[in-house]
Amino acid sequence: MQVVQSEQKTPRVDDDMDTKDESAQEQTMTTGDMISIGGVDPALAAKMHIVNDAINQIGFTTYHTKLFFLNGFGYAVDSLLAFLMSITAGQVALEFQPSYARGGTIALYVGLLVGALFWGIGADIMGRKWAFNLSLLIAAVFSIAAGASPNFITWTSFVAITGFGAGGNLVLDTTVFLEYLPAKSQWLVTLMAVWWGIGQTVAGLLAWAFIPNFSCTSADDCPRSENMGWRYLYFTSGALVLCMSIARVTVIRFHETPKFLVCRGDDEKVVKGLQDLAQKYGRPCDLTVEQLQRHGAVATAHSQNLFSFNEIMVHYNGLFATRKLGISTSLVWLSWTLIGLAYPLFYIFLPEYLSSRGAQFGETSAYITWRNYVLAQFSAIFGPLVAGYLCKIPRVGRKYTMVIGAILTMVFFFAYTSVRNDDQNIAFSCIVSFAINIYYGTLYAYSPEVLPSGHRATGNGTAVALNRIMGIMSAIVATYADTSTPVPVYICAALFAVMAAVSAIFPYEPQNGQSI
Repeated sequence: MQVVQSEQKTPRVDDDMDTKDESAQEQTMTTGDMISIGGVDPALAAKMHIVNDAINQIGFTTYHTKLFFLNGFGYAVDSLLAFLMSITAGQVALEFQPSYARGGTIALYVGLLVGALFWGIGADIMGRKWAFNLSLLIAAVFSIAAGASPNFITWTSFVAITGFGAGGNLVLDTTVFLEYLPAKSQWLVTLMAVWWGIGQTVAGLLAWAFIPNFSCTSADDCPRSENMGWRYLYFTSGALVLCMSIARVTVIRFHETPKFLVCRGDDEKVVKGLQDLAQKYGRPCDLTVEQLQRHGAVATAHSQNLFSFNEIMVHYNGLFATRKLGISTSLVWLSWTLIGLAYPLFYIFLPEYLSSRGAQFGETSAYITWRNYVLAQFSAIFGPLVAGYLCKIPRVGRKYTMVIGAILTMVFFFAYTSVRNDDQNIAFSCIVSFAINIYYGTLYAYSPEVLPSGHRATGNGTAVALNRIMGIMSAIVATYADTSTPVPVYICAALFAVMAAVSAIFPYEPQNGQSI
């Protein structure tokens, strides 16, 4: 494949980089472009390399720190709202007595599915800015509305719209953060998954406070006045998300990412944005408009008509522009599909499983059930911390961090079925929560890293959408299967064995180069 050098003569990482020279690899791994598209669109390849050089020259700033926290809110919101539905579903069913109790789960995942595709494709067409801000606001408003639902149909409708906002928000968080990061700091996208565990923990703590104290226990006598716990949970969580949404607008003035602007052909805005960032934080930036424009116009990022089916196909075709990129995209999508079935089978129905196991061990208290749930979710925070450390180790990187996380999860899933008392039950649920988030947190970061900027949100959104389809399938499986038995645990363990194998054969390792 063609390799395009910029005026700054920064070393590049080719697809077949010589691994024998360790010192040479270490020198280039933070400055080379990971994906080679020079033979497909030389202008885009050259411009992306020049912009990467400018981002690396500016380095990590306070602006990036703000993005880490504000984008992390999206992770927290997605996990909080997903678990909110699973936590409240039982009490909602007692109050409204629907004919299909799993309707909330399916509504949520349909919303997440549509949101991932809508906001993902839309962000590649219209830009990241509006999708980034609006998606979180939608999730906040309709989660509050869900708490005031007068009936089951209204509740599931609001849950679906909440999922629509949260699903798109999650796609954009990693995309926006990554497209501003210098190469040496790309590992922070993996670390950002700690917010996922924080969101889970907040959901568990709020449930622990509200559900045992403000809930009815029988469908025969469950009026609204006696079952306000789940409503308080939605009101509180929605208000928290609304504060996060306001913070995104007030704490930082988010501008369109430079890499999206390159794909759109706005060279002047690319230079102005990076020059303004450098000036604000006292950093050097030698980028000029002439450097970009001398390489000509970008030909492959958009069609002539933005609002057309052809424009959508341009973005999907771009994900398979080369054989290596096509294999990578397919394996990433496969991984999201597999984890989309394994994760909900264990996590979304974890309250049922923990409750049934607690009953076996003589623990029937709702207080103890939700205490155990909070401890398991809190343990999830430490998975991405370990993943962030592992992905920086030479010869481990993102790929083998995922392998390690998947294998650990598989082992402890199988071990979970041998639990014989309550202490073992909570210990193993915490360990599984920790291990699964080593894998999942890294996959969240790896996916946008190995997708080209012009089509990144489309590829990432499709990956998440495939994940949500399997989430819907998991709800259907749970309808006809007993989730209080170890069978779902065995299925999850087998799926993680497959995920470990897939991770090992990913063709790209982001540790060895910078995303374009």
